[in-house]
Amino acid sequence: MKKNWIIVCIGVLFVSTAWGQEERTAAKKRPVVAADQALETDARQWSHSELLDSARVFQETNIEKSIDYVARSLTQLGRAASQDEQASSFALLGDVYKYHGQYDLAIANYTNALRSSEDLNVLLSLGRTYLITGDYEQARTNFLRGLEMGSRVPYRQIQLYEGLGDAYKAEGNKSAALEAYEKGLALAVQNNITPKQADLNSRKADLYADYNEPAKAEELYDSSLQLASEESPQRSVREKEKVADFYNKNQNFDEEIKLRKESLDDIKQLPPSAQNEAGVPMDAQVSSQAINYKIANAYIAQEKDAEAIPFLEESIETAESEDDLEIQKDATRKLSEVYGRQGEFTKALETYQTYVAVVDTLYKRKEEEIASAQRLTSQILAQQGRITGLEQERELSMSKYDLAVTQQQLVEETNKRQQWLIYSLLFGLILMALAAFFFYRANRQQQFANNLLALRSLRTQMNPHFIFNALNSVNNYIAKNDERSANKYLSDFSALMRSVLENSEEDFIPLQKEIELLKLYLELEHSRFPDKFDYKVDIDPKIDIESFQIPPMLLQPYIENAIWHGLRYKEEKGYLKVQMINLDSANIEIRIEDNGIGRKRSVALKTEHQNKKISKGMSTTKKRVAILNKMYDDKVDISIDDLKKDETGTVVVLRIKKDR
Repeated sequence: MKKNWIIVCIGVLFVSTAWGQEERTAAKKRPVVAADQALETDARQWSHSELLDSARVFQETNIEKSIDYVARSLTQLGRAASQDEQASSFALLGDVYKYHGQYDLAIANYTNALRSSEDLNVLLSLGRTYLITGDYEQARTNFLRGLEMGSRVPYRQIQLYEGLGDAYKAEGNKSAALEAYEKGLALAVQNNITPKQADLNSRKADLYADYNEPAKAEELYDSSLQLASEESPQRSVREKEKVADFYNKNQNFDEEIKLRKESLDDIKQLPPSAQNEAGVPMDAQVSSQAINYKIANAYIAQEKDAEAIPFLEESIETAESEDDLEIQKDATRKLSEVYGRQGEFTKALETYQTYVAVVDTLYKRKEEEIASAQRLTSQILAQQGRITGLEQERELSMSKYDLAVTQQQLVEETNKRQQWLIYSLLFGLILMALAAFFFYRANRQQQFANNLLALRSLRTQMNPHFIFNALNSVNNYIAKNDERSANKYLSDFSALMRSVLENSEEDFIPLQKEIELLKLYLELEHSRFPDKFDYKVDIDPKIDIESFQIPPMLLQPYIENAIWHGLRYKEEKGYLKVQMINLDSANIEIRIEDNGIGRKRSVALKTEHQNKKISKGMSTTKKRVAILNKMYDDKVDISIDDLKKDETGTVVVLRIKKDR
């Protein structure tokens, strides 16, 4: 009597605790995302493919990083986006959402990808996602659409037939499902694709099993087992477990136990790192703790409780080491029930207490997972809320508009005419505003074009001026009968002119090129006046001379003035210094200093004929700088001053901004 009472008490506890656990664990399990959301920065510009590769790296481990990389890939494409690149970004975003169970978002992004570019892989992924969400009609539509597109890759066609069969099967259309599976299997056999032969034989077996034709199902399962054994050990174990489930459903427990024990032996032969099958979701992976638990259930179904105990104990131990609380919970509860049936009430109670503790741990973990899932979806919900708000505002605006239209319909004919008059006036004002805007824009464009023409004209004036001065130098050598110097000068001059003419069509050239021209020009002038001056070009190493842009032949007129109007008239030997200083990352300063006679004395020394002539190089340069500053927001700033207080020497300071 006492034994019966204890059994009744334990039974009541089982029922009440199980009911409470079902209520507590009703929430859907979602992936937990790591808190670290900081993305690695890189000084260089990443390519679109590199960003997508980075997104794939984090696809399974960190959804936020993965999505951020995809978003950056889309931002990088800009307006001139390639349709294929845009489609690949949306497709990967769909894969990320699909992996993490956000199926609505996955479908939306797959659809966006197909709008950009039709792709069989995307159609396949979209069809499979619709299968998961239970929209079998849409799944079937996408699989058929993929088959209509055709593919040179047999594997893709087989996958499409397989998905189409799954859709027909889910809709209850046995004959259409069987036909789709048969077509896929024929292609797999024809192209010797063993993995898909195993998959399709297994699916056909599932179909016959669902329609209560166990003999045909078992024959096909035998074939799929044989084919799966020729693949990876993981695939073989998964197929054995599937067939074992079939035997369990048909109460063929001996065959079920035999297959599951074979699975355990196969798993033991694998290293821990290879026990999960690549490309198979975690919830579809086979674990040794689950297999042990199912073997125990098969023994219990045969009323062989004693033989079930070792497998339940092994299942509990493995589940605990693998942190598999679901299997640990179920196996612990089942073991407690077995102990109770065998009359070992102390063990039954102890095991049941362990079960209660596991349930509590599982419950807390579920709460943590739910909280993590809520944090994960908060941003998506916020965006969706904003979209919903905008939609509501639009609907409200439309309602107000409809109300206004209704009220207008009740207005007398006179008011209608007044309204038409007002509308006409508004329309006229809008037309005038548009005309003014287009006129203003055309005027600005014309001004810009005029400035470009003016710059080109000024550049063409600079070149003859420069050539004229250089030819004067050659003439000077010829006058002195210095044929060797004249030839050398002409050779250097031709090299300089070649560079000048190459750059004559450019508004700006790299500072590096201007320095090369400057050094060559200084060498030419120094060869003519070697006893009049020495020169030095000092460039700050911090300046990135390749990235700074400068108008061509900007510095030459100032150096020419320093030599011809300052140093040439100096009695003793002078110096000319060109210094380039890095002010900051966006500005440099160029100083041209000479200790010549100075501007005031130079003017005094000019002859009457020289005073009548305006310096062509300097005036042209001033006009060029004025136009360039107008076009490019004060890019060049120039100041000229005396070097010393006694008004001797000259210093020219140019400040140049780097292009943004």
